[in-house]
Amino acid sequence: QGKMAFAGKYEFESDENYDAFVQKIGLPSDKVEMGRNCKIVTEVVQNGNDFTWTQHFPGGRTTSNTFTVGKEADMETMGGRKFKAAVKLEDGKLVADFPNYRHTAEICGGKLVEISTSSGVVYKRTSKKIA
Repeated sequence: QGKMAFAGKYEFESDENYDAFVQKIGLPSDKVEMGRNCKIVTEVVQNGNDFTWTQHFPGGRTTSNTFTVGKEADMETMGGRKFKAAVKLEDGKLVADFPNYRHTAEICGGKLVEISTSSGVVYKRTSKKIA
């Protein structure tokens, strides 16, 4: 298993299927508007299999999940719901099963590509590395 180079800061570049996805997972409308084309900066601190994954939203709000690959951890969803999940590593991708969607993250051509899937609706977010 190669070294996963997730560490860095990534700024939102583009997304696909946002509206269909947030509708599917029941995100409240105020959060839907807040997240649309939102210049989220994702900061990943990685030490071996230990990660701190922080999202900085415009206006100063942040959410942060700290986890170790393969171990159950306390996590928080896009909508702020708390839950427990074990993040796995599959084919160089980080995979987490959230309460109502499955989330994967990988580095592709130097970009952070995150895919969330809920009942057949696929939401893709691409972020470019800025640090």
